[in-house]
Amino acid sequence: MFKRLPGDEARNLVSTTPDTAVVFRPAVLKTPAIITFLVYGWRFLSALIRTTWRHPVAVAVSVVLGAVWYASGWPAAASTLGLVVFSLLSWAFTEPGSFSRIVGFRLLAWWRLMSVYRRHWHGVMDVSGLAKRVNGRVYMPRLLRVTCDGWADRITVRMLGGQAIKDWSDRIDNLAHGFGATSCRVAVIKGGRLLLTFPRSDPLASPIPALPVPDEPTVGPVEIGKQEDGRPLRLKVHGTHVLIAGATGAGKGSFLWDTIRGLLPAMRAGLAEVWALDPKLMELSFGRELFQGRYAADPADCADLLDEAVSVMQKRATRFAGLQRSHVPTIEDPFVLVLVDEVAFLTAYQPDRQLRQRTSAALATLATQGRSVGVGVMAALQDPRKEVMNIRNLFPDKIALRLDESEQVDMVLGDGARDRGALADHISPIPELGAGVAYMRLETSPEPIRVRAAYVSDTDIRAMVAYYGQAA
Repeated sequence: MFKRLPGDEARNLVSTTPDTAVVFRPAVLKTPAIITFLVYGWRFLSALIRTTWRHPVAVAVSVVLGAVWYASGWPAAASTLGLVVFSLLSWAFTEPGSFSRIVGFRLLAWWRLMSVYRRHWHGVMDVSGLAKRVNGRVYMPRLLRVTCDGWADRITVRMLGGQAIKDWSDRIDNLAHGFGATSCRVAVIKGGRLLLTFPRSDPLASPIPALPVPDEPTVGPVEIGKQEDGRPLRLKVHGTHVLIAGATGAGKGSFLWDTIRGLLPAMRAGLAEVWALDPKLMELSFGRELFQGRYAADPADCADLLDEAVSVMQKRATRFAGLQRSHVPTIEDPFVLVLVDEVAFLTAYQPDRQLRQRTSAALATLATQGRSVGVGVMAALQDPRKEVMNIRNLFPDKIALRLDESEQVDMVLGDGARDRGALADHISPIPELGAGVAYMRLETSPEPIRVRAAYVSDTDIRAMVAYYGQAA
């Protein structure tokens, strides 16, 4: 009546009537009860050990309260619990910093884990396509750990075997919206493990006033603002070159003037010099008295000043050859920082072809040979395209302020920077919210960090000129 089926499947047929579909009864393996009890017992013991290891304080409190209840009754346990709560509240009000670091952020991490991430983990992974189905079985990335600080949640994740970081970086919008955050950033911890950062608030939402001028002369790193995690932003200028890109009104001048402000004591002591090229005549001209005659605005004068910087660099290289490989600032050989505002006007938009070639050649020479002999370049521009700034890869440290297009982020910070969360094209165009906010990618770290430079007002610049310009 039926065709011969492979194996023993024919004996599992449970219906043979023509109007009923053929149904196969799956084979059932009867497991002895003792094995079932052993399996569930092992799972319970493993979960207990894992919970104790991950949450030792919570387990200890529960065990102590239970022991007090068993030994002295519930009034004693309630009194003990009240004493603990009162002590924690007193600690929180008297020493909020240490309480948050030791207790508060741990409790917040546990609450966020249970109420947000573990609750929505399977759904977000499935909808975003990060979970995989193979032969009817679902494989899910593993949520390992949640930690919190004052502004963000950080999630440690174990990827599925065969996944790549690009699988996650392509879905940062899915992850952010899935867990109710404004953005998500992806970083590699080690092979197979990622760190997802979900900001809860924005510590850089308010403008930062101009920072005090340092008391001691130093050539860096100079403090110019604040990082997103609350730490001071210190920018290295000696021994590197810095490229700053941002649309009009993004706050490029803040980075230039903060750097000058941080170098003022060193300039006064003769350990540093700032040479300023200001073809726009609107930014660095406010403080031209600070530059000791090393200021140029006319394109021809800018080319001459760059040629002079190349000459200084080459003379130092000749004297240092065979004697030293790195530069130490001295009065005889001070650190020279060449500031170029709107560098694209000199390298791309300059109508005089000869001047354009001279400028580009001098900048390329300084960028390739200058940092080992104490000559650095900090250049700012609006358009980061290769045809506008064809030597942008010669700058080890790069800063991207607000940009007009998402493609420009990788042009400035390097391939993959936007996928890792450097959303420079999403920075607010409102000056109070977005001016001076940037993503910075340093030579020593491939991961972009979000920062904000302090705002140096015209009044601050005039005060700098009035005090340090006379001394110069």
